Amino acid sequence: MDASLNAELSALLDAHRDRPGALLPVLHAVQDALGHIPPAAVPIIARALNLSRAEVHGVIGFYRHFRSRAPGRHVVQVCRAEACQAVGALELEAHARRALGCGFHATCADGSVTLEPVYCLGNCACGPSVRVDDEIVGRVDARRFDELLAELRDAP
Repeated sequence: MDASLNAELSALLDAHRDRPGALLPVLHAVQDALGHIPPAAVPIIARALNLSRAEVHGVIGFYRHFRSRAPGRHVVQVCRAEACQAVGALELEAHARRALGCGFHATCADGSVTLEPVYCLGNCACGPSVRVDDEIVGRVDARRFDELLAELRDAP
């Protein structure tokens, strides 16, 4: 890990290591700052929190929210909860996979979008819903998804 990443990781650990149950806050902070949890960060986190590497890997692997690889420039999450499924989320999911050319937990070939499932966005009355980076969008059909995708690919 290079010096700037090591310094950033040290700052994040210093901010969270004394909290009860610090591992989850540390992992969230690292992923928020870096977009993922680099494998090289695992031994540093483990040592700082007096945990084994296996314990840290176990938490990262258990929670699908955490990524070990950098995502695309944008992250699109498709809601898979029952309320969204009842109004077309399964069709939307299939369309998203075709449009991006990748499945869940993968990044499309041009690196612009990582596709992820999510199991409720709290937007049940306006399903099917997606989250594009940090914005929730409701009533998304294939046409609206394609519009959102075009906007993402045109954005930096």
